[in-house]
Amino acid sequence: MIGVTLLLSAARPDSVFAMAQNHPIKKSPVKEPVLDDRRLEGFVTAPEFPEDLEWLNTGRPLSIKQLAGKIILLDFWTYCCINCMHVIPDLKRLEEKYSQELVVIGVHSAKFANEKGTESIRQAILRYEIKHPVVNDKDMEVWSQYGVQAWPTSVLINPKGKIIGAHSGEGVYEIFDRIIASAVAHFDSHGELKRSRLQVALEEAQRPQGILFFPGKVHADPAKKRFFISDSNNNRILITTLDGEVLDVIAGGRAGKKDGVFEDAELNHPQGIFADGEALYIADTENHLIRKADLSTRQVQTLFGTGRQAGHFGGAGMGTQVALNSPWDLLAHKGKLYIAMAGSHQLYEADLKSLQFKPFAGSGREARIDGPLLQAALAQPSGITTDGEKLYFADSEVSSVRSADLHPDGKVETLIGEDLFVFGDADGAQKKARLQHPLGVVYHKGMLYVADTYNSKIKIIDPIRKTSESLAGNGKHGSQDGAAGEAEFFEPSGLTILDDHLYVADTNNHAIRILDLASGQVSTLKLRGLQKSPGQNRGEFKGRIIEAPEKKVKQGRVVLSVSFILPSGYKFVDNGPFHLEWKSEESAILKFSGSSNQLDTNRLAFPFEIPIQASPGRETVVLEAVIYYCNKKSKVCLFENLRIRIPIEVGTEGLSRVALKIPVEPKAGV
Repeated sequence: MIGVTLLLSAARPDSVFAMAQNHPIKKSPVKEPVLDDRRLEGFVTAPEFPEDLEWLNTGRPLSIKQLAGKIILLDFWTYCCINCMHVIPDLKRLEEKYSQELVVIGVHSAKFANEKGTESIRQAILRYEIKHPVVNDKDMEVWSQYGVQAWPTSVLINPKGKIIGAHSGEGVYEIFDRIIASAVAHFDSHGELKRSRLQVALEEAQRPQGILFFPGKVHADPAKKRFFISDSNNNRILITTLDGEVLDVIAGGRAGKKDGVFEDAELNHPQGIFADGEALYIADTENHLIRKADLSTRQVQTLFGTGRQAGHFGGAGMGTQVALNSPWDLLAHKGKLYIAMAGSHQLYEADLKSLQFKPFAGSGREARIDGPLLQAALAQPSGITTDGEKLYFADSEVSSVRSADLHPDGKVETLIGEDLFVFGDADGAQKKARLQHPLGVVYHKGMLYVADTYNSKIKIIDPIRKTSESLAGNGKHGSQDGAAGEAEFFEPSGLTILDDHLYVADTNNHAIRILDLASGQVSTLKLRGLQKSPGQNRGEFKGRIIEAPEKKVKQGRVVLSVSFILPSGYKFVDNGPFHLEWKSEESAILKFSGSSNQLDTNRLAFPFEIPIQASPGRETVVLEAVIYYCNKKSKVCLFENLRIRIPIEVGTEGLSRVALKIPVEPKAGV
């Protein structure tokens, strides 16, 4: 994202190299950097990091002085920004190529108020799979010290702590690869380069274990009464029943571009999904592709895109001959696909018969300018829906919900929202109402339901009256179920509606939430049966397995008394979901009483008792649980999948009541 004040245009990324004595960055673009020794030695000392900043992905604060002998690349970013997202793969390539010589440090200088929180940045680090240190520059101190004026900006520092280059915009690999290689050779020849890999403490060690990992979008198929969940960071699409039973899985979980049968196909952080009959269209975001999954034949094919990111302003083309730029959401309507192309700040139209692909709305300029379709300016559209007459879209970087007439002579109009740096959390009429980086929108019975992502709320917008009203969420980050106004979400980003129930991709909670529009109650969808779905390895379990010591019990009636124990400083989610299943590996020895071998509840009461009729012999009881709980201090909410195996020996002597106290163990630092 390039803001109101520009250092250099992201559409024309240029390099600038430090030559001034009185300012760390001279804004004088050159086409080819002169890589002589004088330039590599630098003239300006890099400012030190302030001491009171919070650091992530490292066990300790870092300093320029401590990193003497290393080449340092500072990446000034903010996690809402699509241009910043595009820089991350280039940084990863540089980190891999120069793993012993280069240290990349992300300087997170937030645009939105929500992005200032360290926990929110931690979630972004996990979502974008960042493996280098990140400092929370929430008050933009480092930004100011380095004279930065736009996201993203990269600054290169030599092993002696001098600035030798800077760049504003995307495409950093080619720009910095050559100068880093020259710097490595120069400072190595002088004995001033330290070769070693920086020791870090990655946030990924705190990754929660569960079925979903940062789900981006969700879509309901009313004809077949099924759901599609874009399980973005697991690089797959789940197909489920209305009550959460997994029916099938599209793609095997590996990030890639491969077409083919569901088990072998590959996606890369997919977002938007839309079913039209037996065709499921997928916005394969980080592959810059549009894919089609045939739900009858279970085959995935690529419809649009070359697999390479288009330039900043996208153009027209045919099928797999046209380059795309981060498609984020889509819908099918009357034989055409409409795509929210976040990376080029445009809406696109694709003909599903001819495979012609062309811009539909937006000039490519990043701004909020209403007017004729192709003259209007959009800003990272990330959610799209329709009433059959208009397209409605969440224009995230201008914190707006806008419309685009489906008629080719139509126009773009703003319903709610103002501009790039005007955002907030306020209900009311158009001029008063404020959103904060909305990512999802769905039309239903004359109203628009909006995932007001950075406010962690669901809002409802009247497109005729142009008013906005909070519907669900108290504005705090959390995962609490219950009454709509008291419920908590954490950066929800996708919405769909079926039978007057609103389904929410609650991204940072790794969950699908359900808002009953009639009762106003929020609950959490309990997913199950993943191991039984086609294409999955039977018996595969990705949660934590606990092997309990053998228990000797007396034949006859036996009670298993089960409690889950949280460590000090944690609590179970108020009105949150809890799921427990129990079974025996053989059926001859242990018989469970009751009509069901599972418990689903929102009201926890431990111990929970499982009655058993036991016959002589040996058997293993297996408990599987999904538990939601929160850190009382940080308010970070987690969930864990547990499988507990308890060997049982049944004889004439032994216990008639077995107390099982099962510890829940959050990963270090959570």
